[in-house]
Amino acid sequence: MAFENETISKASLADKNNPDLTDSDHNGLFLKYLSGVYLKFFDVLDLEVLNPIPPIECRLKLTGYPQGLPSWEVKGGIEALSSGRFWHKYDLVLKGFLDFYRTFFTLVSSGSTKVQKDAAFPDRIEDILLFSDQFHQAARMIRLQVIHDPMFANEIRWQPAYKQLLYRDDVGRLIVTISQNSVGNAITELLWLVVRRIPDAQAYSQAEPALVRQLLEVRDRLVDYNLGDPIATPSWPRGVFVPQ
Repeated sequence: MAFENETISKASLADKNNPDLTDSDHNGLFLKYLSGVYLKFFDVLDLEVLNPIPPIECRLKLTGYPQGLPSWEVKGGIEALSSGRFWHKYDLVLKGFLDFYRTFFTLVSSGSTKVQKDAAFPDRIEDILLFSDQFHQAARMIRLQVIHDPMFANEIRWQPAYKQLLYRDDVGRLIVTISQNSVGNAITELLWLVVRRIPDAQAYSQAEPALVRQLLEVRDRLVDYNLGDPIATPSWPRGVFVPQ
């Protein structure tokens, strides 16, 4: 899904009370207490093709994204994506993210400072995260809120769910960022808009064939790379869309 900047700039502002834009203040907590220790945690990693960049420098003027989230510039731009070294370093960001949030929510839920056996960077967890007063302070704040507000506890994703995004900033740099998935969703977070959904069977039926053809093309590519097995359905019995 793509939106022209001109279209977005002319659109009315989203209602801040819209539930699709609610992040339960998780992002605010992160920015105030956890951003510094998060950057320090990643600073010791040798990412080579990913250069840490202050979020304010790669901020999209139109929407404010990445809203303060830690970000990295891809050295070499889009050409770097064809390099296996880039994807190896990209995976390190994800592994570090999972270590960070598993450690944080373990601290919130049980107060335990035991490093998980399957952690990718156990030494960094011990030396940087568990040694940080701010890290412990943020965990205590969430823990107290959970104790006093069971509904809040129900809103938290206790298992790390994530969005790892690649986007171009206003000057054309390719940027990597990653966030906990409870902070909005990909469209609302990146574009700061809520898509208006209006039931219209006739309009959908006109767009459906082209949409499904593109989805099937993506599926075929994944199958070619041995990333799944195709299945037949009444709407595409042999990989070809057949309107019902």
